[in-house]
Amino acid sequence: MAFFNARNSKNFLMAVAFLLLGIFMSGLEFTGAQSVGVCYGRIGDNLPSEQQVVDLYRNNGIGKMRIYDPNQATLEALGNFPDIELILGVPNEDIQALATDASVAANWVQGNILSHPPMVNIRYISVGNEIRPEDSAAQFLLPAMQNIYNALASANSAILLQLKVTTSVDATLLGSSYPPSAGSFSDSASSYIIPIIQFLADKGAPLLANIYPYFSYIGDPVNIDLSYALFTSPGVVVQDGAYGYQNLFDAILDAFYSAIEKVGVTNMEVIVSETGWPSDGGTAATIENASTYYQNVINHVKNNGTPKKSGTLIQAYLFAMFDEDQKGPAETERHFGLFSPNMQPKYPISF
Repeated sequence: MAFFNARNSKNFLMAVAFLLLGIFMSGLEFTGAQSVGVCYGRIGDNLPSEQQVVDLYRNNGIGKMRIYDPNQATLEALGNFPDIELILGVPNEDIQALATDASVAANWVQGNILSHPPMVNIRYISVGNEIRPEDSAAQFLLPAMQNIYNALASANSAILLQLKVTTSVDATLLGSSYPPSAGSFSDSASSYIIPIIQFLADKGAPLLANIYPYFSYIGDPVNIDLSYALFTSPGVVVQDGAYGYQNLFDAILDAFYSAIEKVGVTNMEVIVSETGWPSDGGTAATIENASTYYQNVINHVKNNGTPKKSGTLIQAYLFAMFDEDQKGPAETERHFGLFSPNMQPKYPISF
């Protein structure tokens, strides 16, 4: 016969809470709006309070949030709102410590996951953001992910029914992306990213990818038409075998799917963890183009998969909630907000 000590009792109650949360969430009506989230960056000195931000998400029907560090005030503000799904980030600078000491990972999980109410609906932990093979943190990324996963499993296996450990990458890891069926990871990135892909596949977790047609366009405006980047092309621009591509967003996303398939993984979801268009500060960075891009990407992911994954709706997180005046070095980095810091919308966008 099993006896419950205080720790076992707490774990049992947490398991029940997470299972009830899962039942609650499965009972919600998941309309197209649930496929769209917004990244909440805080690199600014004039931003509203965390509670005001959470209220702004709810008032605008935004059902998904991404944050880049375990900001306690944000987690507390989310405590009563399980209708907002969260990607919780682990900052790049914390990865080495999490990788080299399992107790650090255990403490991180305790302080940032277990100590908050289960009604904080954390769905993904993104260990790092856009770490590249040449970065000092690259060698520590997979061990950090493993230690976070093991800490969660040791604390309460029920948590893993709702929460997946992953990481967020960018398109620089692709050595080939055109046409999308030729997508593959570069030789320099393969030894770094392939073990991570295999870890994610083993745990049933998605890969997060930051996808920016804006940067692709300004990097090659001669060969990439603006309408192809803004979802306004009137017809197919790239024919890739049986698949016709009318926008660059789908092409980049399918290049990721092709690269993952070449590793031998065929059933992994790729979640677009950032996508956006700046409204000022550089080439093609205008209010009109940004408004067009954001509304079109919302409409697209609510109703469509990619040509390669036509039966799977896309999860995408728009970057970002606010203009962040302390970002840089490029001026465009300060102008990706959907809202101004006074919480007024910059564009007439409907979620």
